[in-house]
Amino acid sequence: MRDFALGIARFQHDVFPAREGLFTRLADHHAPHTLFIGCSDARVVPELITGSEPGELFVIRTAGNLVPAYTPGADGVTASIEYAVATLGARDIVVCGHSACGAMTALAHGHDLSGAPAVADWLRLADASVARTATEGDVPALVRHNVLAQLANLATHPSVARALAERTVTLRGWVFDIATGRVEDLTADARSAATAA
Repeated sequence: MRDFALGIARFQHDVFPAREGLFTRLADHHAPHTLFIGCSDARVVPELITGSEPGELFVIRTAGNLVPAYTPGADGVTASIEYAVATLGARDIVVCGHSACGAMTALAHGHDLSGAPAVADWLRLADASVARTATEGDVPALVRHNVLAQLANLATHPSVARALAERTVTLRGWVFDIATGRVEDLTADARSAATAA
């Protein structure tokens, strides 16, 4: 916690004064252009990866960057998606998977999750992705399949489906490679494959 206290002091002394105008504007204005759905992994920092300023991204982080398909009822992920799209008017939605994902590694290698039953239940949302991955233990392939599956799940949410029909939102699937800093755009690959077919 001492590091946090030092970081807060540094922010208040150095960063905030230099960016006071931005924060003054943000105090009364919240209009992020992108909903970024990423993994909870501490190594994946959406604002750092994208070079975004405060206020530009509306961020949802879940283990394995999983997005449940829509079902009626209270759900924090669903509520956040609806708020970002229907209320804030996000124009882009990014689902970002990443290399060395602990959730996808556990699934790819069949780790025993009996000691973490809530995690095991949550990761069942990736069962279809596991089934589509041809080679057991192929974490990179599972990460990619999982990103594409979450994009499909997003489209089941009424606010997203409506925005897609109105062409006011675009879905994008990315994979961030921690070791190289590269971002692979799976949506571009999918569009190219569809055009070539």
